[in-house]
Amino acid sequence: MLHKPLKTYLVGGSVRDELLGLPVKDHDYVVVGASPEDMVRLGYRPVGKDFPVFLHPQTHEQYALARTERKVSRGYKGFEVFASPQVTLQEDLARRDLTINSIAKDENGNIIDPFNGVADLEAGILRHVSPAFSEDPVRILRAARFAARFNFFVAPETLLLMREMVHSGEVDALVPERVWQELARGLMENKPSRMFYILRECGALARIMPEVDVLFGVPQPAQAHPEIDTGVHIMLAIDYAATRNYSLATRFATLTHDLGKGTTPPEEWPRHIGHEARSIQLTRDLCQRIRAPKDCRDLALLVARYHSDVHRAEELRPSTIADMLQAVDAYRKPQRFEEFLHACASDFHGRPGNVMKLYPQAGRLQNALTAARSVDAGAIALALSEKILNPKTLPATINSELRVARIAKITANLT
Repeated sequence: MLHKPLKTYLVGGSVRDELLGLPVKDHDYVVVGASPEDMVRLGYRPVGKDFPVFLHPQTHEQYALARTERKVSRGYKGFEVFASPQVTLQEDLARRDLTINSIAKDENGNIIDPFNGVADLEAGILRHVSPAFSEDPVRILRAARFAARFNFFVAPETLLLMREMVHSGEVDALVPERVWQELARGLMENKPSRMFYILRECGALARIMPEVDVLFGVPQPAQAHPEIDTGVHIMLAIDYAATRNYSLATRFATLTHDLGKGTTPPEEWPRHIGHEARSIQLTRDLCQRIRAPKDCRDLALLVARYHSDVHRAEELRPSTIADMLQAVDAYRKPQRFEEFLHACASDFHGRPGNVMKLYPQAGRLQNALTAARSVDAGAIALALSEKILNPKTLPATINSELRVARIAKITANLT
């Protein structure tokens, strides 16, 4: 039999988003007054590994037993979880990160708000629930991500606590996979720059992505970049990509395309000759460190290398365009090539005064690709295989003839 009357409460993001008038995607529930055995007896299916979570037998929504946590070691996994029928709803809400995520609603629709999360929602403030916020370094990333999603401000006392977490080294315990997970989600928010500004303000960006942090304060040529500051430019560019609803890979490539400017010697400022090559290595190292997925890494490397060439597309010779299309594998991966152009366009539009300007370079290169793809590579290969007897020289000859044919098509299309 149950230890005491079982009560369920809607909690967390679903209550928060409902109060904000936003679509609610998932419902999360907390169960007070039950044990794991009680839940199984009622037909719920256990799925939690680190703490008791169950799926409803009909709706399959998640129901977690009310629990408390105790810090036992460094890092976001260093917690001892205690779930019991005696744990109250307020005790469960008290362990959560931010007041806006510590609101519950009972089965009758009544709001339970012991930490004044509703007031913080109305004021647009992200505030920690308790000093226990400092025990989990992931909460720094989450707070910054919520700032990007809702365009909220971080309460001064919470920002101070985040700085203390960075200073104490707690943020250094973050594992790469979790860093990437939160950064990726933040990049896909409405205002991704807010995440990076908050991380920089508390000092975490210098620990997590120093390659991005050092871009702030690095000048650029005023004629091309009215915003001057490289870091500000990057933030404008990723926000533009967000307004266009571009893919995660595009947004990440936009974030990293100018990393090489952070290593330009100050005596060479504001010019950044050769920053593309330096950006490639820095991007490769960053992707390896934060375990960025292959599609994001590969696109970022291509954009780092070729974005300056794309900006000069109207000046490039057809042969140069053909070689670039080959180098970025546009013939086999036209969809990725479109993402590649989106990132270059975001770089262009991420400057004051450029948001509403046209970017004809993208259209020019897309037309060039369409023209080049009209070449029948199979026919060329077949014709040459009948003429050339030496199989060792055949592949190189095919590639050479294919290049000539593509250049001709591009030339005819662009003239």
